[in-house]
Formats: sequence, C-alpha cells, structure tokens
Amino acid sequence: MSTRLPIFPLPGAILFPGLQLPLHIFEPRYRDLVGSALAKDRLIGMIQPQKSKDGAPLYEIGCLGRIGDVEALEDGRYNIVLDGEARFRILRELDVTTTFRQVEAELIEDPQDEVLSSVERAGFEFEARRFADMQGYSVDWESVARLDDETLINGVAQIVPFDPASKQALLEAPNLAERCELMVQLMQFFAFRDDGDEIVTLQ
Repeated sequence: MSTRLPIFPLPGAILFPGLQLPLHIFEPRYRDLVGSALAKDRLIGMIQPQKSKDGAPLYEIGCLGRIGDVEALEDGRYNIVLDGEARFRILRELDVTTTFRQVEAELIEDPQDEVLSSVERAGFEFEARRFADMQGYSVDWESVARLDDETLINGVAQIVPFDPASKQALLEAPNLAERCELMVQLMQFFAFRDDGDEIVTLQ
C-alpha cells in the first residue's frame, strides 16, 4: 500500500521508529507543512536530501513521524516533537502546488521486538564507551545499561555525530543486528581518524 506524504528534507536529521525528534520550524514553507499536517493527520515524512541545496534529490529511505508535542509561537514559528512511527521508501516525488515537497511512498514493515546476542550487545557497549571517551562525551552508562537493545541502538544512531551519509546508512540497515554492526564499524572509523578532515559533523 502506498501513501502520500508531505516531507521535510533536512540534512543530518534522522528519525527512527519509536524515538522522538524535536524540531524548531521557522522557514515559511515548513511552517506551511506543519500547519497542513496539524489540520490533517499530523504526519510528516523526515528524509535526507543527497545534497544541501533546494530541490536536491532525496535518499530513498526516510521515517514517518507524527507530531506529538507542539508549541505554536505568535510569529508563526513552531516548536514540535515528532514521534517516529515507521520507516518508508519513496516510490516517486509528486508534482504539487504546495510550498513543501510531497512524495508517494510505501511503509516498510520492520521486524518487531528485535534483540541482540549478549556478544553483540557487549561489543557495542565497549565501542560506544571508547568512542565517547575519545570524543570527550559524558555518558550515564548505568542508564544506558538499562535500555533495551532496540532503544539503545536506534537511539545512538539517531544522535551520534556522524556525517549525513553515514547516518543514512544506519537508517537503511534492514535489521537491528546489522545496524549494530555498522555502528561499531563507524565508531571505530571516526574515533581513530585523525588526518584533519572535517568528516564528523554535529546535528
């Protein structure tokens, strides 16, 4: 089943099912997008453009978000929180008259209640600690240890300061185990890269 989605193409911003993404909406076209979504089903498709310019081609995979918390400001801006519902695959971009872009997409049925093996979980936590230490991050590891596998892996994938292409690869991973393995590889790569290239960018 395909569905019509208004989209918010934002480089470096990744949303995963079951997680939340706070956004400050100030551009007129995206204020229109939020206003339209609030008047309908509150759904917005978060997707990354392949380049940081207007009208750039889009990556194929994004995540459907439902507007939860919303604060409408007097000057027309919004502060919203998107609740991730499901990944989607773009079938085609639509020719529209709205100020914001829209696509025809199909929702992806992801596996439910995925878990990692004890070895996978331990390996991930080891690399995450090493990466955090090398980057100078302060992490409450006791709280991390209490997270279920899916919340841990997807949560880190959503916030980790990798470049947009790497974050897109994490979103496109077909299951939790492959996303975990890719995350470990990326943490190892970025933690030890010291040639001065600006390849790690914060959201």
